[in-house]
Amino acid sequence: MDRLMAKHKQKRPTRDEFELEELGNQLTEAKDEEIEVSLSVWGESDPVVGRITVLDARTRLVHVESHGLVKIPFLDIMKVSSAG
Repeated sequence: MDRLMAKHKQKRPTRDEFELEELGNQLTEAKDEEIEVSLSVWGESDPVVGRITVLDARTRLVHVESHGLVKIPFLDIMKVSSAG
């Protein structure tokens, strides 16, 4: 029982539609302009830095070319900032 409780203890912060739309706009702009970005990802201590290559609406994954390809669930992205 304690193990199950620990798993659900840290929930991803909820964001409203406006915040999610703004995040989507930032990701789209970074992809279109091929800007290197730094993504703060929920549950990860270090940001993911790279260029966004695919925004997959079907799987809701953001593909980032870093040191190889990293696929990040859209809802796990907390913040987008310029890496430059």
